[in-house]
Amino acid sequence: MSAGKRLRQLQRYRKIVSAFARNGLGYVSHEMGLTDKLLFFRSDEQKELHNIGVGERIRLMLEELGPTFVKLGQIASTRPDLVPADIVSELERLQDNVPPAPFPEIAKIIEEDLGSPIEGLFRSFAMEPLAAASIGQVYQAYLHDGTKVAVKVQRPGIQKLIDTDLDILADWARLAEGGLEWARNYRLREIVDELGSVLRKELDYTLEARNAERFMAQSQSLPHVHVPDVYWDYSSKRVLTMAYMDGIKLSDREQLERAGLDARKLADRFATTILHQVLVAGLYHGDPHPGNVLARPDGSLALLDFGMVGRLNPGMKKQFVSFVIALRNQSSMGVIRAISNMGVIPEDADTDALSADVDEMREKYYKVPLNRIGFGSVVNDLFSLSFRHRIRIPAELTLLGKSLLTMEGVVTALDPTFSVFDVAEPFGKKLFLERLDPRNIAKNWLEDIPELIDLISDVPLSLKQLSRVMRQGKLRVEVASPQVELLTTKMDRISNRLSFSIVLLSLSILMVGLIIGSALSHSQTMIWRIPIIDIGIVVAVFMFLWLIFAIIRSGRF
Repeated sequence: MSAGKRLRQLQRYRKIVSAFARNGLGYVSHEMGLTDKLLFFRSDEQKELHNIGVGERIRLMLEELGPTFVKLGQIASTRPDLVPADIVSELERLQDNVPPAPFPEIAKIIEEDLGSPIEGLFRSFAMEPLAAASIGQVYQAYLHDGTKVAVKVQRPGIQKLIDTDLDILADWARLAEGGLEWARNYRLREIVDELGSVLRKELDYTLEARNAERFMAQSQSLPHVHVPDVYWDYSSKRVLTMAYMDGIKLSDREQLERAGLDARKLADRFATTILHQVLVAGLYHGDPHPGNVLARPDGSLALLDFGMVGRLNPGMKKQFVSFVIALRNQSSMGVIRAISNMGVIPEDADTDALSADVDEMREKYYKVPLNRIGFGSVVNDLFSLSFRHRIRIPAELTLLGKSLLTMEGVVTALDPTFSVFDVAEPFGKKLFLERLDPRNIAKNWLEDIPELIDLISDVPLSLKQLSRVMRQGKLRVEVASPQVELLTTKMDRISNRLSFSIVLLSLSILMVGLIIGSALSHSQTMIWRIPIIDIGIVVAVFMFLWLIFAIIRSGRF
């Protein structure tokens, strides 16, 4: 590490530890050994903080430490499976509005990245930003052909500051896991790495531009949704130029009414858009708050800001739908199975307590009509359960939960009587029917066949290796029991049943493959005019009967 970088880290360390102390959290930095890194350190706690909660102290500290910590706090607020609810509620209040950087510094970044003077790139460029956030600032400009655009420019020096802060946080997490049990239990280093990865992606505006183009392609099937065009010739890693979109924020009820726009129709279109992204496309807006969604004069919607995007693979989508279905069907085991498949349940988890909490959650929705259940309530219950039992939910699923909560809050503000489940139910039924479609079942079987064949093909090799080890005398098993004969009998039964299962599985895979292949080709499977499927069935039945006869004759089935 260079001397300059080490000096920046040391100076930043002093600011971080000082912010901890001033906001009444000095004991945390002391327990983690942060103060031991600094010589002659001293900082007094603010007296007025004695009567406020820990969550508010954390929020004030993050705001004091600036862009990196504000952004990390906002990202952490999307992880209620890792962060207590009272702290999450405070993190959601973090303000991302900061004083704008001087325009000459912004112009320098544009000219460095785009390779031309700002006058040569744009016909006009407003010197005052439309918005200034922790990472970037947005300006209005016009291209030489008269096109009105919005130009987002990264704040000067933000990359170095974030890199320094993330290095410090990684060091901090390592120290915390070494000295604090809660940090080890929650694998703090993994959390810091995960949050840091999300933040570094937001620093690359080319990723945001690609996300915008993906949403544009996705919105072709949604005529009421618009995504601004990306102007690649005027974009880079630190500069993003997109078409300017006029509209009214969905949170501005007065302007919506003055424009004669139907609030309920807007709520329906917004909910349909987000649910289509989640349950059909699998690519969804990670932060659909009212500032990122505009109502246009014709009643259509414009989506903005694609820095935070969620992806839901088919498996995770299936488990989320299974969770909601199991909850509605009063199936405790189904709920636990879906949660287990979605996250990682610790080995030392109290399964009895988990079952009791699931039963309590299940009772909450007993015989409750779908239109009276809120998505937010379901998601919050899932996150609360996960936090209590230290279940790590994948980041893509927690971001999904946060997006659904935000979406439901927006539509409820537009129309308090609107039910998201009324819009979601057709999507859910469609997904459920797709899972029962024989074509999809056959497709899943075909995808699993190679793995099953590999598993079966490994059995002879494993048995051969075991036999070699036994012949070499390297494996000795001594059993001291007065019922050795009984144990031997049980072992024989287990091996016979295992053999039966392997043979039956192999025959099943073979026959399913032949039948599906024949069905897809719309012809009988023939070799030299011999019906292979028919003969295969006869051989399979013969082998099956022979195996059953052999096992029954041994008297050890």
